[in-house]
Amino acid sequence: MATTNDLKNGLVLNIDGQLWSVVEFQHVKPGKGGAFVRTKLKGLGSGAVVDRTFRAGEKFSRVHTEVKNVQYLYDDGSEVHFMDSETYEQFALPHGDLEEELPFMQPNATVQVLAVDGKPSNVQLPASVELAVVETEPGVKGDTVSNVSKPATLETGAVVQVPLFVNVGDRLKVDPRERRYISRA
Repeated sequence: MATTNDLKNGLVLNIDGQLWSVVEFQHVKPGKGGAFVRTKLKGLGSGAVVDRTFRAGEKFSRVHTEVKNVQYLYDDGSEVHFMDSETYEQFALPHGDLEEELPFMQPNATVQVLAVDGKPSNVQLPASVELAVVETEPGVKGDTVSNVSKPATLETGAVVQVPLFVNVGDRLKVDPRERRYISRA
């Protein structure tokens, strides 16, 4: 069993018979009344993100999870195929479950898969990935007042906002979880 004190990002819980992954959590101690925890939970089966509030000390069923390093092979449109780096077994996850992660995954890249009770269920991307810019507008000198950005399409099809000095062909370090530019690579 897990309590509200054990909550952390990525923890998988069984709430009302459904599996939920903690995306965000915040402990709140109001001046009047009891403490509580605000959470943002993502359903592992549905992919839906919901906000839930729990009283301090509330208990949940913890689910056995394991993180495996796998290689992203290809996407056939309906399923995304991976290979376990240790056993070389291949498996597939539904395309619809990975629509947010796919724009930041290159074929043959290593990613982590969250296995719930031994069954692969979700992809966890690294904190940063390096990708090349294939399309962006040229920045015009003197066209800035302060921190101005422009959209750039990366080699995998992802679009992120970048500073004006970024050009086509530059390799960038981007945060796939927040879909934001970090630096040039």
